[in-house]
Amino acid sequence: MNNTNKSWKDYFKHPLIILSVTLEEYRRLLKDSGVMLIFLIATLVYPLLYGVIYLNETIHDMAIAVVDHSNSVHSRDLIRAIDATPDLKVSYLFSNMEEVKDALYKRQIHGAIYIPSDYSNKINRMEQATVSSYADMSSFLFYRTLTLGTNFAIMELGDQVKMERLNAAGITGREAEVAANPFKSNAVILFNEPMGYASFLLPALLILIIHQTLLFGISMSAGTAREENTLRTLVPPKSRKTVYHVVVGKSLCYFSWYLVVASYILGVIPRLFNLPRIGDPMDLLTLIIPFLLAAIFFAMTLSVFVRNRETGFVVFLFTSLIFLFLSGSSWPLSSVSPFWRMLSMMIPSTFGINGYIKINSMGADLSQISMEYIGLWTQTAFYFATTVIVYRWKIASARREVAKE
Repeated sequence: MNNTNKSWKDYFKHPLIILSVTLEEYRRLLKDSGVMLIFLIATLVYPLLYGVIYLNETIHDMAIAVVDHSNSVHSRDLIRAIDATPDLKVSYLFSNMEEVKDALYKRQIHGAIYIPSDYSNKINRMEQATVSSYADMSSFLFYRTLTLGTNFAIMELGDQVKMERLNAAGITGREAEVAANPFKSNAVILFNEPMGYASFLLPALLILIIHQTLLFGISMSAGTAREENTLRTLVPPKSRKTVYHVVVGKSLCYFSWYLVVASYILGVIPRLFNLPRIGDPMDLLTLIIPFLLAAIFFAMTLSVFVRNRETGFVVFLFTSLIFLFLSGSSWPLSSVSPFWRMLSMMIPSTFGINGYIKINSMGADLSQISMEYIGLWTQTAFYFATTVIVYRWKIASARREVAKE
């Protein structure tokens, strides 16, 4: 009976053949210094590097300037209140906005406050005074920090002014407090309580590091096989080994290796940098298994089209930022076109990032990430099938090339 007539069960009656392929792939990886640099060093260093960069979570004491044309008691109170906030530091007092512009260009400051000359007079006349803030919008973080800090200081001073006016009118005590603030709002922060940038960005980056190092390493390994023309020897013509044995054996090698890598990246790194980790570890493991399998077969499918080792780096470089944007973590997928939303559903990192954030940062369980979980298993089945197809095609092509020589 030839290979084409074998049933699926026949292909998996030979676990020793699969094991031999797995061990052979391990030997190939351990001998390849370039792949080991990615699979070992990059996976160790990259998460640490990103964690150290975003260690502070939020911006503190951001340098700003103040242009005070009022030069009054009220304006000096405002400057002290702004400087007292943990977010802002009044580093410069300028006399005009041209100096502010020059300091912004030189990156000495990231924002400025302008207090007009009639600021104090309007307060004394019980009119509404205006204060202008100028934010460096080259980064949303600068704008957010300046807005939060100045609004907090202005609201605090505004409450004081209201109380003084009410007291002068004979309204005191609790009655004055209610009159000054008739509405009270409670802002409840969900999931990212410190409002930290690391807690927002790093979970997505950790999953992407796993995904992209797999893609890079497998592509580089495939490039080596293409350069050395070893594809034709993967399945010898009269061997009991089949394409299915090769695909399953190779994927078991990558899967077993990356189970350890994922344990380090998703288990140790969040603890080391105090990132959110409120989910059930078993739910996380249940998600990571199909994510790794989907990412491995996705990479194996693409790797067949890699012609040399350098192409693997191009694939890695070209896809990394695209995959991050398409995950929906940096920009909501609801705001992109249907084409890009559909494309994002084809990438394992999309479901992996969203599922990981929901479990680890939001405390979701498996029933609440059913779309991501089912999506990853669907991708696993689909990319396993495509890997078998393209491997069979490439092996046949390699044999034909040899026959022509």
